Amino acid sequence: MTGAPAPHGGRVEREAKRSLPVAIATISDTRTEQDDTGGDLIARLLEEHGHSIVLRRIVPDEPELIQQTVAQSQVAGAAVLITTGGTGITRRDSTFEALDALLEKRLPGFGEIFRALSFPEIGPAAMLSRATAGSIGQLLVFALPGSPHAVGLAMERLILPDLPHLAWETVRQ
Repeated sequence: MTGAPAPHGGRVEREAKRSLPVAIATISDTRTEQDDTGGDLIARLLEEHGHSIVLRRIVPDEPELIQQTVAQSQVAGAAVLITTGGTGITRRDSTFEALDALLEKRLPGFGEIFRALSFPEIGPAAMLSRATAGSIGQLLVFALPGSPHAVGLAMERLILPDLPHLAWETVRQ
């Protein structure tokens, strides 16, 4: 692309904030603070990369409560919201629908690449994941599966390597 800033160099790298305020929501009817391994992993990896946690919640798998968490994340000043859980196809899994109804810009490549990376490890079951990403206003949103292994894969291979650039793209006008 002619004239577009390189994502890992030049102006984008200089202007992208290295440390971002992030909200984490574990979407589950059964998880508690004591056994929220997916949320713990997200928090640890973010902090290791210099980001700060401004809000952390365990939210029942109810669309209205998930959408309230988005609003709470915005009020808390989060630049990014990362959810874990509720992205499957069971009757109670409603994270995808709740967030998709709010997304203004979608990043279909996130879910596509996540499933492609998952396929060699879990085979056709990768298609059961409805991991998604996009933006709601200036809030960058990622919806990850509840499996700690899936969380680690998404965080380490997709989100963390490019998070400052993605957030910068979300807020620039």
